[in-house]
Amino acid sequence: MAASERRIPLHTKILAGLILGALAGGTLNSVLGAADPNLIFLVDQITNPIGVLFLRLLLLLVVPLVFSSLVVGVAGLGDLRRIGRIGVKSLIYTLIISAISVVIGLTLANTIKPGKRISPEVGAALAERYQKDAKDRVSSAVSSVNDTDAPLLKAVKTVVPTNVFYSVGKETPDMLGLMFFALFLGVCVTMVEKERAAPLLGVLEAVFAATTVAIQVVMRLGPYAVFCLLFTMTARFGFELLISLGWFVLTVLLGLAIHMFGVYSASVALLSRINPLEFFRRIKTAMITAFSTSSSNATLPTALRVSEENLGVPRDINSFVLTVGATANQNGTALYEGVTVLFLAQLAGVDLSMGQQLMVVYLAILGGIGTAGVPSGSIPFIILVLAQIGVNPALIAVILGVDRILDMCRTVLNVTGDITIATYVARSEGYELMKEIPEPAKIDL
Repeated sequence: MAASERRIPLHTKILAGLILGALAGGTLNSVLGAADPNLIFLVDQITNPIGVLFLRLLLLLVVPLVFSSLVVGVAGLGDLRRIGRIGVKSLIYTLIISAISVVIGLTLANTIKPGKRISPEVGAALAERYQKDAKDRVSSAVSSVNDTDAPLLKAVKTVVPTNVFYSVGKETPDMLGLMFFALFLGVCVTMVEKERAAPLLGVLEAVFAATTVAIQVVMRLGPYAVFCLLFTMTARFGFELLISLGWFVLTVLLGLAIHMFGVYSASVALLSRINPLEFFRRIKTAMITAFSTSSSNATLPTALRVSEENLGVPRDINSFVLTVGATANQNGTALYEGVTVLFLAQLAGVDLSMGQQLMVVYLAILGGIGTAGVPSGSIPFIILVLAQIGVNPALIAVILGVDRILDMCRTVLNVTGDITIATYVARSEGYELMKEIPEPAKIDL
């Protein structure tokens, strides 16, 4: 048998690392206890640093990847009318699908009422356990909006940076600002003569190619890093949090499943004209990477490769739709935010009127578009919505323990949604999809 036939696929290794890490961490937490000094040493000194290293290496490559792929992708589209057409299609699709996701979440929250099913004692214990972290999150979220700018001016400042180098030089890069600059530059490149634009595009294409190879090298660490990430999470928190907040977790997961296998399946079948089972089979590597990293931005490189190689979406459409979608299309986040707000309101004994729930729908759609594509990026938004509807923002402490596992699940929905949009746009532009999967490129290290 050839060596290539015996090689285990990367997504299988990552899935194995994910399962083994979760089981090992949860088992040691149950046997030794979260306060065991040996377990604390293992998590703090070994598994957590390895997992963080993997995430930081992926995020390190996101800025050059996003910038180069967006500029080259927009320039490759060529016609400004085509750029506008693709942008409008992506925006309308995002708004409609995001609205559906929030409605699904609120319907389930009103039907199941998870906030009414948790005992006050458990709620108080969870709030006390994560009180310090909650205070830090609330303080940070409130300070970020504590200004006197009008809403439109605030939106302008959020989207349009005055210094793109400062925007991407922060600990958490300003991806909206970077994408605006890349889109604007890409549009301007289409207005320049091809001969004069060729050197710039050649450099950016080389950056994109080199970044892609670098990502493939980093992904070699994926199975081991994913083991460490899941081990760290379950060793610290165990499985008892999932039991304590079982109804809340169940409501979120049920909503995500309905949206994933109901709404997305209908979309790819009717709009993209793709068999849903084949669609999910071909993007499983991106879905597993999204689950393990909890970051749409960190998963972007894998999503770009999978969408192009396995689904046949052209690179110029991929570069535009998936890169923008990693920040602007967060269906899973919007659904999660809607469920969480209603859950905490129910827990606090606050009955939201239909008008208030419609406001939550509106805010969750906007929050899904503006939420950072990084782990726990939705927490600041939820805090601000709680304050607006009269619920104590400190209650966010109740869900912080399970936020990471749910973050992993909703990131899968976010990334799948981005790829779904890409297939719809490509099909609507007349491209043929679902060709044979090519033999993946081999890297000799």
